[in-house]
Amino acid sequence: MVVRRLLALDETGTLESVHVRIAAETAGVSTRTVWRWLAVARESGRMEPRSRPGGFAFTDELWARLGKLGGNVAELHRELEQAGDTAPLHGPLPSLATLHRAVREDLRTGRVLETTHPRHGHVDPDRYDRALAELALPGTSDETGRSQAATTDQADPVDDAGTTGEASPLTRGVRLYAPGAHLVSTRQVGEVAEALAHTAAARGVLCVYGDTGHGKTVAVHRALRLLPRRVPIHFAHVAVKPALPQLRAALLTAFSLPAKALTSRTDAADRALIDALATPGVLVIDDVQRIAGPELDYLRLLIDAPTTQMSLVLCGAGAERTLARAPALASRVLTWQHTPRLEPAQVPGVLRLFHPLWHTATDADLLHADKTCARGNFRAWAKITSHAYAALSRHPDTTVDHTLLSRACSRLGPTP
Repeated sequence: MVVRRLLALDETGTLESVHVRIAAETAGVSTRTVWRWLAVARESGRMEPRSRPGGFAFTDELWARLGKLGGNVAELHRELEQAGDTAPLHGPLPSLATLHRAVREDLRTGRVLETTHPRHGHVDPDRYDRALAELALPGTSDETGRSQAATTDQADPVDDAGTTGEASPLTRGVRLYAPGAHLVSTRQVGEVAEALAHTAAARGVLCVYGDTGHGKTVAVHRALRLLPRRVPIHFAHVAVKPALPQLRAALLTAFSLPAKALTSRTDAADRALIDALATPGVLVIDDVQRIAGPELDYLRLLIDAPTTQMSLVLCGAGAERTLARAPALASRVLTWQHTPRLEPAQVPGVLRLFHPLWHTATDADLLHADKTCARGNFRAWAKITSHAYAALSRHPDTTVDHTLLSRACSRLGPTP
């Protein structure tokens, strides 16, 4: 699907390197691999190249071990050499050059190495946002603003009404409020995606903060979709001001560990969490502002364990003020990512991608409503869209104008 979409852009003459970079992040391979796939598809019409038969081949066990070693082929060869006859090999130990060749062949055929890689080079946010829309991968908007049909088992089951067909960690917290609304990959989402990709590759801590309604949770979920598909993602849902046993239970549940059996056994629970954090992946804690200082220090102790390989994403309104009360954890944050409000220049274009009812509205009316009511708050605009949609449903002959917008804005109360 990725190569087919790249070929379509190539045929129209709009293919850029940023499209290839996004495709590589989605497939969990290098950009060179995607360029190679594209070259083979141009020459032979095959969507993916075939590997050369014969010779040494990686088993799933060896491939998984290579991923845990961060793709270090030399280190894997040393481990196999030290293991001797007990090494999980079907035959003699291959040379280091043979191992490198086998890795290259597997990557050429699209096999995904379960490790993350930092992104090199900065992409202008506007260019990144436009490329996301043009590439139209699952979970993004296409050129006309419509949500692209998802074709993978990891796609968001969001229907036209903005509701989820089943529980999914990648769609929780997303409220679209109106039928026909679509998630939009804004420039702010692109910035969060870049920050999260780097932090996951470095296995560090990311703090995403900003005022309520600015799209922090949606941006994190969109960014997680761009990580390699096999990177484990865990979501911890915490209560308001949880005590330490409650926080520990939420973390155990995030890793599908028996929370009820382990919550009262402190040592066993801590050992289980440390073992779970030893696997590379991403742990997301939303609404981190609910957690008090002592419990945040418990998180710091977990990520300080020598075996920890898990990245931690802390998200919430006022998260930066919350972490200021836990300086030990705050000092370990690798990336601080602020999610600002929509800029006035963004509002008309983003809203027309968000819902088709805004296609007939004038820029002047939208900007006036944003200045007097929404103030760049995307959640406020989602509510305004819902009220405008309801008014149009009751009176189909109504036009989307200043009067309709004023009526919709009045439903948000004195302080939207």
